[in-house]
Formats: sequence, structure tokens, C-alpha cells
Amino acid sequence: MKTKKVGIIGLGHVGAHVAYSIAVQGIADEIVLVDQNESKVKSECQDLIDSVAYLPHRIKVTVGGFADLGDCDIIVNSVGNIDLLRGNNNRLMEMDFTIAAVNGYVDKIKASGFDGVLINISNPCDIVTRQLALGLKLPRGRVFGTGTGLDTARLISALAEQTGIDHKSITAYMLGEHGSDQFAPWSCVSFRGKSLDEWAKTDKRFQFDRDEMQKYAIGAGWRTFSGKFCTEYAIATTAARMVHIVFHDEKQILPVSCELCGEYGESGLFVGVPAVIGATGAEEVVELSLNTQEKEKFHHCCEQIKKNMEHLKEIK
Repeated sequence: MKTKKVGIIGLGHVGAHVAYSIAVQGIADEIVLVDQNESKVKSECQDLIDSVAYLPHRIKVTVGGFADLGDCDIIVNSVGNIDLLRGNNNRLMEMDFTIAAVNGYVDKIKASGFDGVLINISNPCDIVTRQLALGLKLPRGRVFGTGTGLDTARLISALAEQTGIDHKSITAYMLGEHGSDQFAPWSCVSFRGKSLDEWAKTDKRFQFDRDEMQKYAIGAGWRTFSGKFCTEYAIATTAARMVHIVFHDEKQILPVSCELCGEYGESGLFVGVPAVIGATGAEEVVELSLNTQEKEKFHHCCEQIKKNMEHLKEIK
């Protein structure tokens, strides 16, 4: 039986919790930890080994280098410098650091012979995911990012609290840039097949301020950051869930940052949209039936991402 192997690049707040989530849930058989801080990564490795000692499953955790990622089925990229966000609410502040870091090791990942699926967490997610995809040159879909996945979860949780409907019965998405320009396409929100607009005609629970709820979903991460100066648990479990989905070829539709090649009338960029996630990554972009206003918002998001892409020319 083939073992399931995951490599994690970057053992900061998020990367360490991704490793922990994968380990304690028994999602993988082996985890390889890669980080430039040798003492930190060794300590994380020992802590992870200790954490699974009393669990019913076994998992091998090792410290490695980029050359050790070649036989991984999945890599999770979580390199970043969260301290750059102190005093501002702009994920783009991380771009210069993160892109420079990725440019420094993407060729090493490629040289290792890696031929699996890479899931990117690092911000700005859409920009970094594209940079990794360009460097690795894997087939389309094999590199994707968590994108608006967690923001969507926050939106659904808010809808559940507002309406009293269980979150598993709600279909909703946040689309666009993983940042302040993302938006909720309300025309696509439904509760087991009945649209939000239909519910709102007769039920006051569904007659809420949509702009305020969208604002809440976008800003939730910053509320977490404001008190602890990092976000870790939610994004880590989101990434671990995506790893599980890929390993089990679940074909689940999730909002992720993936490449558009004509879908939604856009090409040449990575952006948050629903996609079918399976064994080979983001296997199919799902095009929602957006109304005219929502289409305009989506294209605005894409234009903002393209502007950010222009800044890449200045980063070495």
C-alpha cells in the first residue's frame, strides 16, 4: 500500500498548525518539514512526534530540505512574515517578502522532481500561487491556493447564525481577490436549492444587511489578528481539509485560488472561484451564473490582481 506523504514549507504559526492538523487527524502517513530556521523546525518536529504518541494511528515526521520533497504527494507552501501586517490591514504588504522567498526556492522544488499537488497558503495568495505555478510548470490545476476558502466559511457561518439554518445546508461563496476586494455573489446563495432572494420575500430572518455581512466575512481574519498578531487555527484546518480532499479524490467543490483560462471572461491570473478539487488538484473551474453587477465586481477584483502582478517586475 502506497504511503501518503506531505511536505510543508515554512513552519511559522500557520505551517506548524497545518502539520499538527494533518498529524493528529491521520491525514498523511509521513510529513517532511522544511524551514530555514533549523532549531525551530527541529523543535516542531519533536513536538509533532510527541503529539501523536497516544493516537491510534502512526505517522512519520522528519526534518528535510527541498531535495526531500521530490516524492511528496502534496506540498503545502506556508512561507511568510506575518509581522509585516502589524499596523495595517493589507495582505499585499507581505508581497515583497513572500515573492522573493518563493523565487529563491521554487527551482529547488522543481529540481527535486516533485510531480504532485501544491497547495499555497502564503499571502498575497493569488499572486504567490501564480508565481509557484509559473516556476513549477506542472499541469494546470496541480498548483492552487486556499484563496477565499476560509472567507467563504466565515460567510456561511454568519448566514447560519443569522437565519438559524445549519451551515451544511447553505451554499455560498466569496469570490475574487483574497483581500479587501473580494465579494459575496448574493444571487448564488441558496439553502438546499431555495435562493436567498426567495426566502427574503416572506421571512424576516433573510432580510438582513448584506453589505454588513460581507464586510464581516472579509474582516474576520483581521479581528483574529488584532489580538494575537497572527491567524493560525482556521487557515491550518482549511489547508488540512484540502489535503484530505486531494488524497481521497473527493471531487468536492470549494472556493480556491486557481488559474482562469477564459472562465468568467478572464485569463492569465489566479483568483478565488469555486473549483472541483480532486486527486490532481483544482480539476475544473465552476462558473457561477453571476448577475450583471456581480460580473462587474468580479472583473474589478481581477483588475486589482493584475495591478498587483505588475509589481512583481520590481521584485528580484
